Amino acid sequence: MSQTFRHPEILEFARRDGKVTVEGLAEHFGVTLQTIRRDLSDLAEAGRLERVHGGAVLPSGTTNIGYEERRSLNAEAKTAIARACAARIPNDISLFLNIGTSTEAVAQELRHHRNLLVVTNNMNVANILVSNPECEIIVTGGQLRRADGGLVGNLAAETIRQFKFDLAVVGCSALDRDGDMLDFDIQEISVSQTILRQSRKTFLVADHSKFKRSAPAKIASLAEIDTFFSDVALPPDLIRSCEGWGTEVVISHRGGSARRTLRGISP
Repeated sequence: MSQTFRHPEILEFARRDGKVTVEGLAEHFGVTLQTIRRDLSDLAEAGRLERVHGGAVLPSGTTNIGYEERRSLNAEAKTAIARACAARIPNDISLFLNIGTSTEAVAQELRHHRNLLVVTNNMNVANILVSNPECEIIVTGGQLRRADGGLVGNLAAETIRQFKFDLAVVGCSALDRDGDMLDFDIQEISVSQTILRQSRKTFLVADHSKFKRSAPAKIASLAEIDTFFSDVALPPDLIRSCEGWGTEVVISHRGGSARRTLRGISP
C-alpha cells in the first residue's frame, strides 16, 4: 500500500484514539518501522500530526493533548531550555514552579542547587526535587488534576498569596503572535496569574510547539515576563514587542548552548 493510501487511514486512527504508534501502524499495514516513521514525519511536516516518542498525536487546537504525550513531545528541546533556565537560577532563593512538563524539566536541572525554598502546585515537581536534600519543598494544596498532577482552584491560589517569591518559573499551553500566554483550564489561569503577582522576577519556559497551538484563556502577556526561554527564534514582530517590553529572550539549542537575543549580551 502506498503512502497516499496510508496517510488518510493513519489520520483516522489518530482522530479515533488520540495517538498512533509506530509499531502498531507497521503491524497494521504490514510495512517496516522505518516506512511508518517516514509517514509520520511527512504528516508532521504537513502540520497534520505532532511527533512524540514512539508515534504521533493530533496537533492540539482547542483541547490539550494527554500528559504522557506532552512529556515526550519535543523532549530534547525542553531539556535544553531547562538547562539554560536552571543556569540562571541562583542558590539561596525562594522559587515557584508551576504546572507543566517544561517546568518539570527545570526541576530535573535543579536537583543539585543549594538552599532552595521551592513552592509548587505540581506534584511531579515535588517528587522530582525530593532527591535534593538542600531543597525545602512546599506543596500548595488545592484540587488535584489527576491527568497531570496539577493542583488548581481557590485553595492553591490562597496558599500562593501567603508568599513573595524571589523568582517564579512558569509554563503555558500556547503562545500567540501578540505575545499572550494561553491555557485551557480556567481554574489554572487564576492560579498562574497569582503566581506572577507574587513573584519579584518571572521566567517563562516554552518550546516552539506552543506557537502552533491555540488555547481559549489568557494568562498574561510576555510583557509581564522578565526572561523567556525557548528553542527557536521568535517572529520579527514579536521580537520587536519584547524589546519594547524589556523582556529578555534566551534561545537554547539541543547541544546545551544558549544565546540571548535581546539586550545584546553574550551568554
